[in-house]
Amino acid sequence: MKTVVLASQKGGAGKTTLAAHLAVAIEQAGDGPAVLIDTDPQGSLSAWWNSRAAETPTLAPSTIAELPTRLKALDAAGFAYAVIDTPPAITDSIRAVLATADLVLIPARPSPHDLRAVGSTVDLAHDAARPFVFAVTQAKANAKLTTQAVAALSQHGAVAGSIVHDRVDYASSMIDGRTVIETDPKGRSAAEMGELWAFVKARMHASTKSRKR
Repeated sequence: MKTVVLASQKGGAGKTTLAAHLAVAIEQAGDGPAVLIDTDPQGSLSAWWNSRAAETPTLAPSTIAELPTRLKALDAAGFAYAVIDTPPAITDSIRAVLATADLVLIPARPSPHDLRAVGSTVDLAHDAARPFVFAVTQAKANAKLTTQAVAALSQHGAVAGSIVHDRVDYASSMIDGRTVIETDPKGRSAAEMGELWAFVKARMHASTKSRKR
């Protein structure tokens, strides 16, 4: 089982939305089964899942202390991917979760404040010796700042080519436990999520291979 950890020291970057959408994208791509793990005390991902009608992806409650044991059990149960949401600005907690990651996905909005805050999350990933990639989120269409954000982030590591744009459908789909992949499967937002998962999957398997050499 491969583990993707969503981490950002800055709140509001879209970790929970990305976690939910990635898990559904995994299932839609036929790469599942996927399991979601919510380590954020706010429980936003769990609340989303509890309002969801579909049975997949699965949600597996876990405390941070229980996480390594829980992941072993989920692996034994046959899950292909675990997607883990993390709390913002709780360094020790995030560090413990990052230690379990095959890949850390760091969402960042194209704003000066968010870009300045990225460094602390990158440092945590380096400390945990975990590979990481960036995803630009909540971007405005055709905005110069988005291009600048990609350039700035690429100085630290790989950036997903699929930019997650600031569209109402992301928020509205989450209200009743769905994602844009389900509410508008042929829409631009659904395409973004499919492309993001393809990128994350490729990077995760490339990182696994390089560590085995």
